[in-house]
Amino acid sequence: MPTYIALLRAVNVGGRFYKMADLRDHLTESGLEDVETHIQSANVRFRSPLRSVDKVERHVETVLGEHCGFDVPSIILTPSELRETYRDALAMPAPDGTDGQEGRRYVTFYKAADVPTGDAAEQIADWDRPGERAAVMRRAVHIWIAGPMHDAAFFKTFKKPLAPGTNRDLKVVAVLDGKWGG
Repeated sequence: MPTYIALLRAVNVGGRFYKMADLRDHLTESGLEDVETHIQSANVRFRSPLRSVDKVERHVETVLGEHCGFDVPSIILTPSELRETYRDALAMPAPDGTDGQEGRRYVTFYKAADVPTGDAAEQIADWDRPGERAAVMRRAVHIWIAGPMHDAAFFKTFKKPLAPGTNRDLKVVAVLDGKWGG
């Protein structure tokens, strides 16, 4: 039975609360197995007899929407996709102007149909601000900034292309890869 990881968007932020214990119970009652969550930001691992990512996505969104009273967009990954995305992030070079600062790193995950393409992907790749770098790779935008997130021009400039995705700090992605990566 395949294993999947669901990264849920906009859960437990902005008044949209869903207890992880309830989420685990609802997904288990729906027929998913070995449901496990990581922290309150809605990272979920489970096994499903469904073999299509699209069907798994619809199933998770339907179940959660029925129980929590709001839409829960779900980005579904296989363990190997999570691992590949984490490796992509680690391979990304530091932005110019960091002067040895580690900075903050983020990954914005997308459903396949929502990944920035064309001009938006080119503009992201061409982003040239001191201390900021980003790139679209596979189903994610990888972002590296030298300063605080709220000060980064990148997030303000690319608010629209980033909107359909769900953002995770690279430290969280590292933990998820260690626990659930393929």
